[in-house]
This record gives sequence, C-alpha cells and structure tokens, in this order.
Amino acid sequence: MSIERGTLDIFATPADVADALARLIVREADAAIAARGSFAISLAGGTTPKAAYALLARLPEARALDWSAIAVFFGDERCVPPDDEQSNYRMARLAFLDAVGIPAKNVHRMRGEDDPPRAARAYRDELVAVLGKAPRLDLALLGMGPDGHTASLFPGSDPHADDDALVRAVYAPSQAQWRLTLTPRVLNAARTVAFAVEGTGKRETLKNVREGPYEPSRFPSQTIAPSDGRLLWLVDRAAAGV
Repeated sequence: MSIERGTLDIFATPADVADALARLIVREADAAIAARGSFAISLAGGTTPKAAYALLARLPEARALDWSAIAVFFGDERCVPPDDEQSNYRMARLAFLDAVGIPAKNVHRMRGEDDPPRAARAYRDELVAVLGKAPRLDLALLGMGPDGHTASLFPGSDPHADDDALVRAVYAPSQAQWRLTLTPRVLNAARTVAFAVEGTGKRETLKNVREGPYEPSRFPSQTIAPSDGRLLWLVDRAAAGV
C-alpha cells in the first residue's frame, strides 16, 4: 500500500523544532483567519509542543492574533482531572492559553475526569457542533512516541477501529490508563498535519514510519496521511540521524 510520507524539515536542536512549530502555528492561523475568518487547531502533548506553546505566549506575532477567531481542540487526553499534572489541557493552559487572552468558550477540552466512553461521545458532539458533521481542522499537531504511537493510537490494535466515531476512548495497557483520542478520520481531514519529533530514541521508529512498509498496527503514526492537505514532519538532527 502506498502511503503519504509528507515533507521532512530537519532542525539542529529540539529548541529549533519548537521555534519552527510555534511560527507554523502563527502562519497557519493568520492564513486561515484571512481566508475563512476562523482557525481551528488541535493540540498535542509532549515536551516539544510544550516548548512551542511557551514561545507562543511570548511571540509578538502570536499575541497579535485574533484569538476570538481561534478554536482550540485537543488531539488526545489522559483520563485525569483538568488540574492533574498529566493533563494535556493543564499543560497547554499554563504554557500559553492563559497568556494569550483566548475566550474560554473557544477552548474545547476533553473531559478526562468523566467516564471515558461518555467523554468520547461528548467530545464528538462538541467537535461536530463547532466544525460540522465532517469536522475539518486547519492544523492538527501531533507527536510520535518511540513505539510509533501518535495521539492515543497505540500499537497492537487497528488504529482505524471505530474511525467513524471521530473520538474514541482507548485503554493503554502499557500505561494502565484510559485515554481519549481523535480518530485518524478527523486527523486526516485536517488542512495541515504537523508532527514534531526529536531525540535519538525515536530515530529508528521515524525511519520505519516514513520509509518502511505500511504496518499501521505496529506503527499507528503511519495512518496519518491527509486526504486533502499537507503532512509535515518537523524533526531534529538526532531523530533524523544526520
């Protein structure tokens, strides 16, 4: 099977990846607001996105954005309360959401404190209410784990399971934890999908995902192939092996 490999941009350090990611967010937001009057983004967890979000809180270009026209969603979330240290929402809120003046109603968090299947259905309903029956994000941010997982799509099962549900409750045995995740259907509908990947620990997996055979149950990141959009990989030299 042929899969979309995307564009690979290599940066010297993780800090450079974070800077590029922050500036990508600003450019995509500017362009979407100019073209359509709004911008919808899904956030990723992880160290590099966190550093990018902290930069957003300081960049004059980011602070100048019309945040009233921006809708923030989450690609996945751990099933924990919003003030828990593991919460992606908490991380994003502290890193930049509180600083940029985005209206609270524009931040659509996954309710990790609720019953997981019920929380997944509720988030699907919220996604559809804001973006329509075929929700399309302008920018979906993703990371990739050393095992090839992305969002909360983990190896060992079909990442396309319940794809039409748009949002799934997933139990991750490796972490003994329930999570909520957007499905590939939502992520692949985005106008732009951007992976941020850094570190030698992800080098072999990155090579397999981008250059190896299509094995989505082994490398769920391979399922991300936008149907009508761009796929970008922002990686540091350590992950790229150069």
